[in-house]
Amino acid sequence: MHDGKDAAAAGPTSIPWPPILIVLAIGIAVLLGGIAPLPWPGLDDGPARVVGLTIGVVGLALVIWAIVTLRQHQTAVMPTEMASELVTSGPFRWVRNPIYLGDVFIFMGLAEVTKNIWFVILGLGFAVAVTWLSILPEERHLEARFGDDYRAYKDKTRRWI
Repeated sequence: MHDGKDAAAAGPTSIPWPPILIVLAIGIAVLLGGIAPLPWPGLDDGPARVVGLTIGVVGLALVIWAIVTLRQHQTAVMPTEMASELVTSGPFRWVRNPIYLGDVFIFMGLAEVTKNIWFVILGLGFAVAVTWLSILPEERHLEARFGDDYRAYKDKTRRWI
């Protein structure tokens, strides 16, 4: 565990959990879809496909918008890097973790495209794991770095949705 000074001076974590978790979740979903497929619980018609694909596209757009916003503020995108600025604009105005939320939406879109319900299950598993392994350390880092400004932002902005 880092004390406050260490948490402020270093990145939130030394392991880039989000990309690792994404690759693992996709790999497991594909594997389980092949060896233990589950029936698709939804409709398989045009409107259902549009809704599913829209969720996936919204997720991709959210991830891109959040990364562009972080880059515009010249601060860390990867959770292994120290944040140089508290970003509260763009998608961060409404949700503290738009990249991770977008990732979950992408999993839902992949489920629709492939009709593999394991993407939904693993997407939800990703959300739990990324909260524990990445978001909580990021929150400690941001609080140590930005103090009352981060606490005020955290009080008015939801973690997920």
